[in-house]
Formats: sequence, C-alpha cells, structure tokens
Amino acid sequence: MHNYKELEVWKNSVAFCSIIYKVTAKFPDFEKFGLVSQLNRAVISIPSNIAEGSAKSSDKHFLIFLETSLGSCYEVETQLLVAKHLNYISEIEYETVNDELTTIIKMLIKFIKFLQNKI
Repeated sequence: MHNYKELEVWKNSVAFCSIIYKVTAKFPDFEKFGLVSQLNRAVISIPSNIAEGSAKSSDKHFLIFLETSLGSCYEVETQLLVAKHLNYISEIEYETVNDELTTIIKMLIKFIKFLQNKI
C-alpha cells in the first residue's frame, strides 16, 4: 500500500484540479451541464483514482487505478482541445494548462512503469 498524500503526482494533480476549475468557470453558462461538467469530473478523477488505488492490497491492483487516472488525463486533454477550438480558452491559456497536464501524464507513466517493473 502507498501513502497517496506523499506522491508528487497526486499533489500535482490536486493542484491541477484547481486550475481547471478556474478555467471552466469562465466558460459560457450554457456549457455548465456539458463541457464544464465533463471537464471538472474528468480532472477530479485523476487524483481520486490515485488515492483510491493506493489503498489496494497489491501494486497490480494499484496499476489499474493509475491507468484509469492516465485515461482521465487524456480525456481532459481532449476536452481542453475542444474548448480551445470553441474559443473558450485562448491559445496561450491552452498551452499553459496543457503543459501542466503533460507533466502529470509523464509522472503517471513513469510511476506506472516503475510499478510494472516491480511486479
């Protein structure tokens, strides 16, 4: 079992949630139950799955949750692209947010590979 609160990838993904919530707060009101809701649910899924998986009894089970977290990262990435194409966020804002997301993705992939090599 892992202490998720000590994992840098968890800390970064929690901080990233705040960034995305601030970004989506500026989206049009009619997106409240569409893209805003979807993005917010996907981004909160990243640290939530890391935390949930850390309680599993084996690294093999933890890996499943880390992979789900990684999938949520790619979901967020796609939704941010849609938001950019709809001009809900600027190119500069997109690049800044996407750089943060890319860092989390790289950390997750590295952690996943580390655990896979332990099994």
